[in-house]
Amino acid sequence: MLLGQRRPARFLALIVMVAGVNGTAQGEEEVGPAAVSAGPLEEMVVTATRYPKGLDSIPANVSVITAEEIENSVARNIPDLLRVEAGLHVADIAGNRATYTVDIRGFGETAALNTLVLVDGRRINAADLSGTDWTTMPLDRVDRIEIIRGARSSVIYGDNASGGVINILTRQGQDFEAGVELGVGSYQGRDASAYIRGSEGRLNYALSGGSQRSDGYRENSATRFDSLGADFRYSPSPLLQLSLSGGYTNNHTRLPGALTSAQIANLGRRDSQTPDDFADTEDYYVMGGAEIRISDNSRFKAEASLRNRESLAVFPTFFYRGETDLETVIFSPQFILDEEVLGFENHLTFGFDYSDDHSRIVDNFADANLVILEKKNYGYFIYEEFVPWEGVFLSAGYRYDRARFSIDSSLHDEEEVLDENLYTAGLSYRVDSNLDAYFSFSRGFRFSVLDELYNIYCGPGFVFCPNGPVNLLRPQSSQDYELGIRYWHGERSGLNLNFFQIDTRDEIFRDPATFSNANLDGETRRRGVEIVLYSGFEYLDFRVGYVYTDAEIISSSSYAGKAVPGVPTHQLTLSGLLSLGHGFSLAADGVYVGRRPFISDFANAFRDQESYFSLNAKLKYEWKQLSIFVDLNNLTDAEYSEYGVVAGGVETFYPSPAFNALVGFALGF
Repeated sequence: MLLGQRRPARFLALIVMVAGVNGTAQGEEEVGPAAVSAGPLEEMVVTATRYPKGLDSIPANVSVITAEEIENSVARNIPDLLRVEAGLHVADIAGNRATYTVDIRGFGETAALNTLVLVDGRRINAADLSGTDWTTMPLDRVDRIEIIRGARSSVIYGDNASGGVINILTRQGQDFEAGVELGVGSYQGRDASAYIRGSEGRLNYALSGGSQRSDGYRENSATRFDSLGADFRYSPSPLLQLSLSGGYTNNHTRLPGALTSAQIANLGRRDSQTPDDFADTEDYYVMGGAEIRISDNSRFKAEASLRNRESLAVFPTFFYRGETDLETVIFSPQFILDEEVLGFENHLTFGFDYSDDHSRIVDNFADANLVILEKKNYGYFIYEEFVPWEGVFLSAGYRYDRARFSIDSSLHDEEEVLDENLYTAGLSYRVDSNLDAYFSFSRGFRFSVLDELYNIYCGPGFVFCPNGPVNLLRPQSSQDYELGIRYWHGERSGLNLNFFQIDTRDEIFRDPATFSNANLDGETRRRGVEIVLYSGFEYLDFRVGYVYTDAEIISSSSYAGKAVPGVPTHQLTLSGLLSLGHGFSLAADGVYVGRRPFISDFANAFRDQESYFSLNAKLKYEWKQLSIFVDLNNLTDAEYSEYGVVAGGVETFYPSPAFNALVGFALGF
């Protein structure tokens, strides 16, 4: 049984009062995706400023994945879609599409806590170590994904954005449409989804639901995902827009655990040494807001959301059972002023973010079996973009963030208040109609998440916690430098080139020597280059990306000069779409991930984890409203592990699936 649901009427009332814009992007119907993800200079991007702005004004490496690209991709979920984006390292930990890490710019095992993930501007990073649950947003609800690399967005969004921001924008109803999709495949896989979208007068609506079942590649790796989603927008007048949205997911995931090299050799890659481990999660949210147009170019927006996430984790192998009830309330008002100042183009955004995360943990390792953790966070921000001359964009921003943490258990009652000052400045210059260049400097940060505050393995009888179970950690801070160019040749070809460096102090990590969360007593540096080349011909579109990342601990009493675990130095991505004629098309993508230290190997005492190359393809036939597809994954049947951990002084692996396939059809109405 999961913990009982809590239903705070005061927050539901707040949401009803402020029912309105579902995310920052949805009121902007004039924003249209480009045919190619990198897009022309005129493409509009929402995520960088919480308001649609031209791509050429943003001094950062930005990617946009359009609805057309999503439709033609090989991906079955959002992480698989992100896998072929340059600068993103994606790993399916158990190989069953249940638990992913998505790393931007080399944060390794803490990637989930340094990559901010949004849905229509609403953060979906959990306030604990579970990070982002990618199953809460099925791919069939997604219209567009925007990726902002680097810490620049920390000023706009606050915590968790040290590596970058991924904003998932959902589909909205316009003309009436409906559809279903069914698929069956390897490992007893069964996928089903349906949607209905449209408009009636001033009301736009979108409803969707989906279900996924699989026995999994390995023993004890079965999964069951069910989801429902709804979005409504209503415009009672040209000056006011309201919306309300919500989602529900219910997931059951078996946990196959890791295998040593000896176990793989003796028992095979599909074996599990944890045959009874599993996790159940039930998650729902409701979000509302209002947008009021003050003038043609200025507006006031307010959004509020409530999320409740109940999870149960059972590990009989380690005699562990834990239940968590995590409730998150967010309220974010902001003003957007797009008015000329002394004849110069000017954009100003200022706003306020409030969040309250309350976690109730019932845990057989924690003392007294009950721990209550809470984080109350508020931040003020201002962001200014000024155009002194045509093609020259100057931008700057400032944010003040303050968080109060509290720990309440039978043996511990502690509280701490932390604050941070953030800032950013940038220049973007349109050299000519096909080229722009940019430079930016930003300060990013992250506070500890709730269960980094309290180590459940330090209860009575556990003697390896030198500082006790309570970890009141300092905020992690970083200095981020970025320099790049964007070049376009026509509508379908171009080149992106970016250099970056991130210097981080007080990095929060799990110290394998003490089994405790801690601040690194030194500085880490991540620097590298990101290159994307893309082109389009009459029947073929392709894209090639290469990323070099040097992630190193440059000063520390224990780990100075060591590489950051889990970060590949070299990464290559390939993707393409070939039109075969007569309704047939072939999409393919490939990812090469170079050698990298095992997770938790901060001392670099073990060999590096092996590199791998994975190749996937999708053959599709379209006729009117019907499409039939065949997904082919790991075409070369390569034996590799996306994820590897040093545990108990031994290298362990999470074997990735062998060749597998999914066959299905989609029918629209």
